[in-house]
Amino acid sequence: MKNKRLFVRMLAGTVGLGVLTTFILAGIVSCAGYDAFGAKPSNSRLAQIEHSPQWHDGQFVNPQPQWQNGLGAWRDFLFGDSVKGAVPEEPVPTVKPNPALLSSPSQSGLRVTWFGHSSLLVQLADKNILIDPLWGKRFSPISFAGPAPWYPPGIELKDLPPVDAVLISHDHYDHLDYATVMALKSGATRFIVPPGVGAHLESWGIAENRIIELDWWQSVALGEVTITATPARHKSGRFFGQANKTLWAGYALSSTKNRVWYSGDTGFHNDLATIGERLGPFDLTLIDAGQYDANWPDTHLGPELAVLAHRLVRGKKMMPVHWGLIQEARHPWTEPAERVIAAARCQKVSVLIPRPGESIEPSLTAATERWWPHQRWHSAKEHPVIATENGDPDRRVVAPTCSSI
Repeated sequence: MKNKRLFVRMLAGTVGLGVLTTFILAGIVSCAGYDAFGAKPSNSRLAQIEHSPQWHDGQFVNPQPQWQNGLGAWRDFLFGDSVKGAVPEEPVPTVKPNPALLSSPSQSGLRVTWFGHSSLLVQLADKNILIDPLWGKRFSPISFAGPAPWYPPGIELKDLPPVDAVLISHDHYDHLDYATVMALKSGATRFIVPPGVGAHLESWGIAENRIIELDWWQSVALGEVTITATPARHKSGRFFGQANKTLWAGYALSSTKNRVWYSGDTGFHNDLATIGERLGPFDLTLIDAGQYDANWPDTHLGPELAVLAHRLVRGKKMMPVHWGLIQEARHPWTEPAERVIAAARCQKVSVLIPRPGESIEPSLTAATERWWPHQRWHSAKEHPVIATENGDPDRRVVAPTCSSI
């Protein structure tokens, strides 16, 4: 009887999900939201990506397959208890960026401003580089559904210093924001993206000569700054039929004085130590540490493996990103920061967590003050998130253990 009731609930949930999907699709078409879908690579662009070492049988694939507990994820989504503290109950403490400060040279040659999630301004040497910028009002193809930010960036794009380049890690809506791209359309800013993502940009009117596609380990020089795409373990796609037709990547940024590594969205993978050997050490790492779930442990690092990744790439100071702006997973919104701090204490890693909108120079910033509220969160022992080694749930990554986490 119990199993029968569960079946009925799941069937009802599936039917309801189908109705919801139909409603959303109708809304997308009626609102002309399909523009945000972008375009599949074709013609010369498709011919180019077919030569990528990551391209197999008509799509990009991870060298280490990903595993997910699809049934468990749907069960939690449809029938799981609500997560207390998943969204802020009070306004998130933010800093209004100072345009005059951002337009002035940094003292150390490296200044970083975090706008929440993975949206960043990296000012390295004399270059102003936006990473996965989010200036839109909803990170979705439609205006009435999908993740909406808890607060605005605090500064208009036009008030930033001239942006030399925009780095896009992959084409998911919370990293490639249509509204932000359109706001940057009229300028001369270059877009540095993984293979295939350029097709989206071209369909939105970005000139081909402003788009640079980098496969893993490929580099481009912007004056004194060199940008290298690095491997990641993730996936891509903006609509049905687009899954994994574009690649995903992280980026290493280096000048004569400083080096920064941005992980992009990624699960734990075997190339992390190689990134450190070939491109490190890094003065600062910007690492995917939020929006994780035990049902899909290979999609995002999670806090503990983010700290381990920082060590493997030979980072000096770590800034956790991919948290603090929107809800995409079933954990309290402050939990990534708490668990990163606990794991960093265990692994003797220096962590910087600036307030959204706050600018820091890593070499001149010994520590940052706690700004997020105290609330209940789950430790790594309570809710472990441990990646698989090669897509097999019975073989997991061995992560450092510590009684405090």
